[in-house]
Amino acid sequence: MISEKMLELGKKSSVIREIFEYGRVRKAEIGAENVFDFSLGNPSVPAPQKVTDVMNRLIAETPAEVLHGYTSGPGDLNVRTAIADYIKNKYSVNATPGLIYMTCGAAASLTITLNAITELGDEVIAFAPFFPEYRVFVEQAGAKLVTVPCKTEDLQIDFDVLEKSINSNTKAVIINSPNNPSGVIIPEKDIIRLTELLKAKQQEYGKEIFLISDEPYRELVFTGEKVAYIPAYYDNSFVCYSYSKALSLPGERIGYIFVSPTMKECGDVFAAVCGAGRALGYVCAPSLMQYTIAECLDDTADVSVYEKNRQILYDGLTDIGYTVIKPDGAFYMFVKSLEEDAYKFYERAKKFELLLVPGDDFGCPGFVRIAYCVDTDLIERSLPAFKELFEDYKND
Repeated sequence: MISEKMLELGKKSSVIREIFEYGRVRKAEIGAENVFDFSLGNPSVPAPQKVTDVMNRLIAETPAEVLHGYTSGPGDLNVRTAIADYIKNKYSVNATPGLIYMTCGAAASLTITLNAITELGDEVIAFAPFFPEYRVFVEQAGAKLVTVPCKTEDLQIDFDVLEKSINSNTKAVIINSPNNPSGVIIPEKDIIRLTELLKAKQQEYGKEIFLISDEPYRELVFTGEKVAYIPAYYDNSFVCYSYSKALSLPGERIGYIFVSPTMKECGDVFAAVCGAGRALGYVCAPSLMQYTIAECLDDTADVSVYEKNRQILYDGLTDIGYTVIKPDGAFYMFVKSLEEDAYKFYERAKKFELLLVPGDDFGCPGFVRIAYCVDTDLIERSLPAFKELFEDYKND
C-alpha cells in the first residue's frame, strides 16, 4: 500500500533529532537552564544586521508579484550571476550563472546532485565521520554508500584505505571540510593528494569520478587553515553550498549547486542537475531568500562566539581528562567516549543532563559529538557535569 522504505525513514528520525526532541521534553520537566543540550547544530548567533535590513527593504520596495513570485527553475538569473561573480573574484574559478542551481540548502543540493549523477549499482564514498543523512541521500538516489574510516588519531583521510575502496563502480566521493561532526579541516596537501588519486583512478577505469564538496561550514574557520576550493583543484567537481551556518539562516533553507566549468560535458551535467531538481520537485528556491543572499555574499554572522566556545570547551574537557579531537572550524567537537559503546556513554551522560550525540551514526563508533553553537554560559555551566560524569566512570 505504501513504500516500506519511506515508512521506515518516517518512523525513525535521525539520532540527532531524537536526542533534540528528548531535550525539549526534559527542559519542560526540569527547566531549560538545567539541561546541557549539545545535540543540534542550530546556530546560536543572530544573522548579520545587513540580512535583516535587506529583507525589510525588499519587502517594502519590491512588487509582490516579483518578491513572492516564481523565479526560473534553477533560480533567478541575477542572483546566480552575483554568485558566479563572487566565486570568480574570491576563488579565481571561471564560474558562470549557467552552471549554478539555487536550492533549499545543502541537503537539497546534495540530493539533487546525487540523483543527477548516480545510477543503480554506483557507489559513493564518504569519509567517516560523516553527516548521517549522506546515507539517506545516497541510497534514495539508488546508489550504495561506501564508508572509508579516517585515521582515528586526527580524523584525516586514510589514503591506503581510500585507494583500496575505489573501484569500477565508484561514481563519486563526498568531502565535508570543515567537517560535521568533528570540525576537522582537510589540509590543502591532502586535497591535492586526493585529487591526484582520483585523476589516476579516472584514467585507470576510463570513467569520470565526481568529487562533491559539501560546504555549509566554509566560513567557520578558527585556525587559519586554508579551506581548499575544490573546483580549483579538480575538474569533475561540484560545490554544494548552504548559507545556513555562515549567515545563521538554517530555517530559511537557501543554498546552491555549482558545477565546475572544467567538468567534462559540464553543460549536460548541469542539465542533469536541472532534471533531478525537476523530478524531485526542487525548483524555484524561495524567492525572497534568493534576492536577500545576493546582496549579502560577503557577509557572515559573528563566528567569534563559536571560537570562544570552542576554546573554553576544549580546555575544560582536556583539563578534566577527556580525549578530544581539536576542531579547526565548524561548531562541533568530537570527543572520545569513556567506554567503547558510545550509546551507553550517551545514556550515562543523560544522568548528568548532558545531551551528546553518539558517533555510530556518523560512521565512527567510540566518539560523541558536541555541538557548541550554544550560549557560552551553557558551556561554562556544563563543565562541572562533565567532570561528574568523568568521576562516575573512575569510580566503577
